[in-house]
Amino acid sequence: MPLPVVILPGYLEGATAYIALEKSLQELGFPTVTVPLRKRDWLPTVGGRSMVPILRRLDRTVKQSLKQNNASQVNLIGHSAGGWISRIYIGEKPYTIHGDAIESDRLWSAHPHVASLVSLGTPHISLERWTKRNLDFVNSNYPGAFYPYVRYVCIAGKSVFGARKKGSWLAFNSYQITCGNGETWGDGITPIEAAHLEGAENITIEGIRHSPKSPGMWYGSPEILPLWTKCLV
Repeated sequence: MPLPVVILPGYLEGATAYIALEKSLQELGFPTVTVPLRKRDWLPTVGGRSMVPILRRLDRTVKQSLKQNNASQVNLIGHSAGGWISRIYIGEKPYTIHGDAIESDRLWSAHPHVASLVSLGTPHISLERWTKRNLDFVNSNYPGAFYPYVRYVCIAGKSVFGARKKGSWLAFNSYQITCGNGETWGDGITPIEAAHLEGAENITIEGIRHSPKSPGMWYGSPEILPLWTKCLV
């Protein structure tokens, strides 16, 4: 039987946006649940603050999934910021940089219970000052595909080229503050080079956009799933 799947939503997104993806994975045979977040649950994290509130929800959901499925591991899917937040959760270094958690909280060190981490359009690097502190913690402690026994799969979308013109400004600005180059390809929010990790199974998919609310196809569209669900352990 396939391992259970836990989906961690992207920044400022609620679980309802992932209902279709959750159902599609269930139809493929994966027992799937989304971390039950609402948009307002992200408010304490705004402005580069601590991700501890999200880690608490993630940890609770993973433990419930393990118990309900009588499993020892899960496949973790992180969309957008959910991907790098998942790297904090997997890692063993105490995430105490904001002073709102102590080592005994144990909202991390989950690597023995995670068989694979699939990141969808995750900005694994950022030059933006609000996110840089958190991402510096991640990348300084867990560079690349850090744990050799965790399967890291990083999916990037190639649908929008950033440019200083109408229709491409949002992509240009988002790419610029993420990797320092606005004139590059990405999913409209995350540039390809930021969505990949050294040592991971890096996949780029043509024509997909960043968000489940984007027009057209996104990472979780049914016709796209076969391109990356084959990587789930």
